[in-house]
Amino acid sequence: MLTDEYRYKILKLVQEKPDISQRELAKALGVSLGKTNFCLKALVEVGLLKVSNFRNSKNKLAYMYVLTPKGIEHKATVTINFLKHKIKEYEQLAHEIAELRNEVTDDLQE
Repeated sequence: MLTDEYRYKILKLVQEKPDISQRELAKALGVSLGKTNFCLKALVEVGLLKVSNFRNSKNKLAYMYVLTPKGIEHKATVTINFLKHKIKEYEQLAHEIAELRNEVTDDLQE
């Protein structure tokens, strides 16, 4: 359930904004709050994230997510894998677009 894409996006967002709420994270990922909670717990369990409590300015108890050294290393690996996947998708789409252009050109010439 926790794909490289979600791992990458969560680790990136948490690294950029450690005090991001689960609700904000869910919105940024375009997934439910429950799925976000599940993903964060999974990353904590494998030692990629550490969670600490703090009180924000509104006097509510909140959490801060911090990438562990293992998490930073894993983020680099996941980033490379995610990039490779996106490049492959791009190349497939570029090929498909070229085929469609050729098809349209052939149809117009007939």
